[in-house]
Amino acid sequence: MRGTKTGGWSRRRRAVQHVCEKLGASERRACRVLGQPRSTQRYRASPPSDEPKLVSRMIDLARVYGRYGYRRITALLRREGLRVPKKQQKRGRLWMTDGSCLRLRPEYRNQVWSYDFVADRTANGHPLKNLTIIDEFTRECLAIDVARSIRSIDVLQTLAKLFLDRGAPEYLRSDNGPEMTSALIREWLGELEVQTLFIEPGSPWENGYVGSFNGRLQDEFLNGAIFYTLKEAKILIEQWRREYNGFRPHSSQGYRPPAPETIMPMTPRSRSFEPAKTALALT
Repeated sequence: MRGTKTGGWSRRRRAVQHVCEKLGASERRACRVLGQPRSTQRYRASPPSDEPKLVSRMIDLARVYGRYGYRRITALLRREGLRVPKKQQKRGRLWMTDGSCLRLRPEYRNQVWSYDFVADRTANGHPLKNLTIIDEFTRECLAIDVARSIRSIDVLQTLAKLFLDRGAPEYLRSDNGPEMTSALIREWLGELEVQTLFIEPGSPWENGYVGSFNGRLQDEFLNGAIFYTLKEAKILIEQWRREYNGFRPHSSQGYRPPAPETIMPMTPRSRSFEPAKTALALT
């Protein structure tokens, strides 16, 4: 049996222990016969000292954010400890309605926005309609307008508020729903020189960014939430939107949130008047 290999080091370790216990052989001889280095046989793995804390925190995050998956939970753990940036994935292309190709790789925020609807219901069965608007470069959710029904004028008013606050984008991508293709919306956007990008009918993948966001909204929040009133839905959905922008790790952004909150450090109080006070005291 000299030099015989019995598999991996863990299996050989068990084999050495078995030979020593059953045959009374020394550990040195059993290791030599079974081809197991004695240093490997005597090695005892010691778990990292922070592993219990890591596992406990992982369980806590999974309880709060049960739909995030292991990648986003890992990103949250790294954010609390090591910050390891990840490379952004390459993005594909989308086709315009005239057949030309627009590369979906904006160079800056406010270049391309996209918007769509997500349907839901309150506990009494009455409909809820959510107008979601995102910036395709930052992946930030700019607004979620929640109402029983949303018409073209409602879409215009929501966009107008965002334009006043953030400025108008160069492009606005949407499907061919009547709320987006109405003459009212087209004329108003034309006056502001915002170009419309309507996807081909029956091709929701051409509006994939907002479609992906809507999927996250549905899977991570709406599917597990019960709304009893419209007001409650507005408050809770807005709360989720803020958390999505400022806290939730996004894979395309290197597992950083799309719009993390910035905390401005406090500047020390100016001491320019201290010499004057001193001079006044001396006089």
